[in-house]
Amino acid sequence: MAGQVFRGATWWEWLVHTNDINELWKAQPTYLISQGVYMLAGLITFIHAFRKGGRWPWWWLATVLHGLYADNFWHFVVPEFDNFWHSQTPLMLLGARQPLHIILLYPAFLYHAAYAVSRLNLPSYAEPFAVGLATVLVDIPYDIVAVKFVHWTWHDTDPNIFDRHYFVPWNSYYFHAAFAASLFYFFTAIRAWLAPKVDKWDSAGFKTEVKAFLAAVALGMPGGVLMFVPLYHPLHDQHGLHSEVTFFALFALFAAAVVVGLVADREKVKTRLSSIDYVLIAQLALHYVIYLWFVVSWSPEREVSTGLHEPVGPCDQTASLVTPFGQTLYKRKYFCAENYDEAYFDFHCVGNRRPAHGATWYTICGTPFHNRVEYITVLSSILVLATWVFYALYFKTGPAAAPAPQKKQKTK
Repeated sequence: MAGQVFRGATWWEWLVHTNDINELWKAQPTYLISQGVYMLAGLITFIHAFRKGGRWPWWWLATVLHGLYADNFWHFVVPEFDNFWHSQTPLMLLGARQPLHIILLYPAFLYHAAYAVSRLNLPSYAEPFAVGLATVLVDIPYDIVAVKFVHWTWHDTDPNIFDRHYFVPWNSYYFHAAFAASLFYFFTAIRAWLAPKVDKWDSAGFKTEVKAFLAAVALGMPGGVLMFVPLYHPLHDQHGLHSEVTFFALFALFAAAVVVGLVADREKVKTRLSSIDYVLIAQLALHYVIYLWFVVSWSPEREVSTGLHEPVGPCDQTASLVTPFGQTLYKRKYFCAENYDEAYFDFHCVGNRRPAHGATWYTICGTPFHNRVEYITVLSSILVLATWVFYALYFKTGPAAAPAPQKKQKTK
């Protein structure tokens, strides 16, 4: 799989690769807008974390490192599982595989989810599952819309991501739920073990927090992988179930734990929403609105992605994957430009010229909506659901705003 990594002339060019922002804006304006939203989200969640203090800055940093670990482990350590390629951005890292804004996507998802869920005061057994589900709710509009606008591409024949929903692998939702729940569990459980008498979100001191933080980052990704073992791999790989079924099996287990936690005796949050909380909520609202705006007003067939994509090669060569149960699965070793099944991109913007064998850096073109109204309906439904869920989490779990100051009565 050597060819899948961008090889600059120097080590620094491999580490940091830049692209002309003007050319990128002409080719993929929605992608640059999306990047700006995530850069803003990273900044706001960072400020929010340090304004709140306690363990929140540690959680913010844990989500960043967890994202770098979870995203890039597959590219460089187990390349046989490498199955997605980001489109190019003004600043790319790690062999032009890691866009800068993706580093801040993880706090945009996981920090929002954890902070909103924290207002429920759920029992410890239910909270990680609630964070996992909330993370998926934040992720859904991004996954559905961004791939349609070719902000990234998936491997064409990888059996782990073959089953799709609006071109999104069902395992993407499984991944976000499992990995978020795993990271949150280790982040809270390890610190509770190290400092059992300190409140969950209060700092237990620098040394203790560093230990808990590093352990959570190290274990969060493997813990997420392990959640695929009892459900996904036996049901999908051995019994042939569609990945939609395995995701909803995971969803059912997560939801059951959350419901049990919701009906348990809990205290209401006593702290009121602050000004920085309202900024955080506004940024989350922007996240949902921006993707609805894309499907209403923009045309994916005008988006052009030039950069690293799945390596092109002979259509008859295969590569193997070994599951945790020892079963061998197969996929095409290379992208077959003459016969592929990815309806969200084609080559119409380059005169239908297909990339040659051996190409890793080439141009793909977005395709029109098969039914724009359908996308608008789906994204609107997600927006309505998210609005009520996060409204309940923020405004129905405790006092929302400080009471108006009362005038002092004059004494006679």
